Amino acid sequence: MDITRVGSSLRELSVMRSFQRKRVSSYDRTGGNSDWLTIEPNQTVEIARIEGAGCITHIWMTTAPVTHIEEVYLPRKVVLRFYWDGEEHPSVEVPYGDFFGMGHGITKNWSSAPLSMGPEDGKAMNCFFPMPFADGARLTVTNESSQSLKFYYYIDYEAYSLLPSDELRFHATWRREITKGIDAQSVDNAYYCFGGENRTGEDNYVILDARGKGHYVGCHLNIHNLRFTHEWNWYGEGDDMIFIDGEPWPPSLHGTGTEDYFCTAWCPQQEFQTPYYGIILGGGPNWSGKVTLYRYHIVDPITFNESIRVTIEHGHANHRSDDYSSTAYWYQTEPHVPFAPLPPVEERLPLPDIKPPV
Repeated sequence: MDITRVGSSLRELSVMRSFQRKRVSSYDRTGGNSDWLTIEPNQTVEIARIEGAGCITHIWMTTAPVTHIEEVYLPRKVVLRFYWDGEEHPSVEVPYGDFFGMGHGITKNWSSAPLSMGPEDGKAMNCFFPMPFADGARLTVTNESSQSLKFYYYIDYEAYSLLPSDELRFHATWRREITKGIDAQSVDNAYYCFGGENRTGEDNYVILDARGKGHYVGCHLNIHNLRFTHEWNWYGEGDDMIFIDGEPWPPSLHGTGTEDYFCTAWCPQQEFQTPYYGIILGGGPNWSGKVTLYRYHIVDPITFNESIRVTIEHGHANHRSDDYSSTAYWYQTEPHVPFAPLPPVEERLPLPDIKPPV
């Protein structure tokens, strides 16, 4: 059936729709109650293959070891890959937990407009990003944990006779870097935190580097503060710099600090969630430990015609050495540049928490 170009606001609920609502799920095909797929260690399973044109509008997933013995960092050990229109390289390739917004290999109850983790203990994953396709969609899950997993899912979609030609494809990619800053012992703390200049952005942490035409719609950023000191240890003095279509420094979208890009203020630690921005994990005393922030450009998407490079300083002038990881979400024309290979599971695992010196 033909697509009706309407949104999903309350005001539009009365508009007639002409698509067909469809679903792929893990329900027990025998009519019983074993409503899951079993995915063995190092196995990749195709959980959905949808023919024709349509748009995925909701994904729900949850997983647990068959033995019910909790496995540490499990959300980093499972990988999601989504393919549109028969493409060879996935448009989505992200560890399971990170795709749904929470890094560090953990889950946590939190909510936003497009993504959330719900009870119990954040293990109910939900995504509402629309994911259109013109000629088929294929979704896979890879289990790189040490245990067999029970994997439950709903993939709700709209089926169309034809997808409009101006519909872009959804993309998501994951990155991780132990950033390389300066020696904190070689300078005083004021200079380490606030001194120096960055007039190129070349050494910034890169959240997204994409080619094509489209728009960036947001990210999650995870930071593990690796500096242990009783001095001022705020991790987030780095500016956001978003370079559009190869423009030089300073880019047209140059910000004033990490917390500012994520729509907060004054070195926050309070956990706070809104539809479009928030702090899921606030860190410990003196900004120690692990943090997760998010910002969605849903009402203010950032467009690009040729390329986009979304970056942020790791500390002012890239002085800090911390553990950064991120998931970026965007829409663009195909074909996209294939992503760099996802690091092996041992290189994706979070670093252990270490308490600051007494």
